Amino acid sequence: MSVTPYQSVINAAVRLMSGLRYRDHVAPAAIELHWLPAEARIQYKLCPLVHHALAWRAPAYITDLLLPVAADTSRQTVLRSATTNTLFTPRTRLRFGERAFRVAAPKAWNQLPNNVRSLRGTNSFKKKLKTFLFTKFYCVIFDLVVVHYWTLIVNLLTLYLLVSFQLYSI
Repeated sequence: MSVTPYQSVINAAVRLMSGLRYRDHVAPAAIELHWLPAEARIQYKLCPLVHHALAWRAPAYITDLLLPVAADTSRQTVLRSATTNTLFTPRTRLRFGERAFRVAAPKAWNQLPNNVRSLRGTNSFKKKLKTFLFTKFYCVIFDLVVVHYWTLIVNLLTLYLLVSFQLYSI
């Protein structure tokens, strides 16, 4: 099963909340609502589970499914990735197996940057995680910079007009 039906439900909810028609593009409204796409939402649900499991705040049946790379005792040498807080991702033969928590959770966790993975607090982790996923799936950094520059230019222009209008009125 793909995430397409789930994404369709999210798109319908965005259209309902924003008052968009069926043919209107949903991404700008979803960005404005700060809603993640389906694939990012799945990762947003998996990564806090992994975060709790690595901090020993999750049930044992979840913690037992996750194996840090540093805990792999079959290797004779220590890997550089053993110090980066990454998890071992088991191989699967079928694409169906990639959806299992044992595979999907380490894959999602290993895709996070080290500064997000190393956070200890749950609230700060979730905040940085959502920011990371938002910028990854929407490429918002460039758009926000452009919007901020335009806002700055408009504000400076407004200030200039107000000052020049006051000078002429004196």
